Amino acid sequence: MYQYSKYIVKHLVHSTLLITFSLTSIVWLTQALRFIDFIVNQGVSIMVFLELTLMLVPSLVLLILPPALFCSVIFVYNKLKLDSELIVMQAAGLSKLRLAAPAMQVALGVTLIAYIISMMLQPVSYNRFRDMQSFLKNNYVSIMLQEGVFSNPVKGLTVFIRERNKDGTLHGILVHDNRLIDTPITMMAEEGKLVETPQGPRFLLLNGNRQEMRSGRLSFLTFENYTMDISLYTQSMNARAPDAQELFLSDLLTNNDKIPPGENQKRHAEAHQRILWPLYPVCLTLVALATLLSGQFNRRGHWQRIAIAITLGMIIIFSAVSFRSIMALRPAMIYVAYLNFIIPTGIAVWVLADRMQNRNPIPKSEALA
Repeated sequence: MYQYSKYIVKHLVHSTLLITFSLTSIVWLTQALRFIDFIVNQGVSIMVFLELTLMLVPSLVLLILPPALFCSVIFVYNKLKLDSELIVMQAAGLSKLRLAAPAMQVALGVTLIAYIISMMLQPVSYNRFRDMQSFLKNNYVSIMLQEGVFSNPVKGLTVFIRERNKDGTLHGILVHDNRLIDTPITMMAEEGKLVETPQGPRFLLLNGNRQEMRSGRLSFLTFENYTMDISLYTQSMNARAPDAQELFLSDLLTNNDKIPPGENQKRHAEAHQRILWPLYPVCLTLVALATLLSGQFNRRGHWQRIAIAITLGMIIIFSAVSFRSIMALRPAMIYVAYLNFIIPTGIAVWVLADRMQNRNPIPKSEALA
């Protein structure tokens, strides 16, 4: 690799990493705030909360990589041009394609990373995220076993645990069931424990009482042990349908007769999006280079090329993102989605390889400067 190429690649890699890390952190923080309810209302620990939200990072990085590289290319090549470094390189006989080669090497590397995330990491991490999210919402362990917290696992049901031992024994238990307004039930027990049975999870209460209102009269029952069925909290978790984002490419492209046709279309759209999106670092890099490297150098008018490059990049990015939902509704738009990548890429390559560049040589005064 030539020295100038190493120089440009180093700046591109540093800028891309910085932009990707910054944007991912900001987007991750906004997404994490959506799940702050698990800590505030359900008493989930910070470590579990971080594990849950960090499962979103591969999907966020995949989404941010193409625009991050696009911004990095514009920043680095604009800086090289303002510092007259590109003028020196062009005066040394380097063509547009050779000046664009370092950026294309970085773009190909980013594309490879994006494909690894898209095909391997994202399905695994998003599946883990959905499992944890469903577990925290529906599983009694994460909700009921919180010391000194009044929890509402479902509407009309309130649970309080005063203390929990290391062996799993619970002390000071209060359960108020008001789901049936006409017959509210309140149970208190000195001890209790969660046990697994062949019929599902059960809440075993020891040395307590059960109070129930029936027809305006209070029914009071004292018990030494009482078993409460709480399997309803875990049924929805076990029956969770997989989302398209947690399936691998082979599963997305296979028609499943057990699901509605609309769901199959949604999976096919997700599959084509995973194939296309990792290619956009190459497309956006070529568009940025074709815009910035075309024509003669002019300090006063250079901002116009930057504005054009940013506008074209935003149009391409927004179109690529919107095609995911459009393809799910209209499968014929899959071909248009591929054209959204092919046409800008082809035009950019043509501009960079155009022989017209030789008709606009760099003035000797600028080259000497």
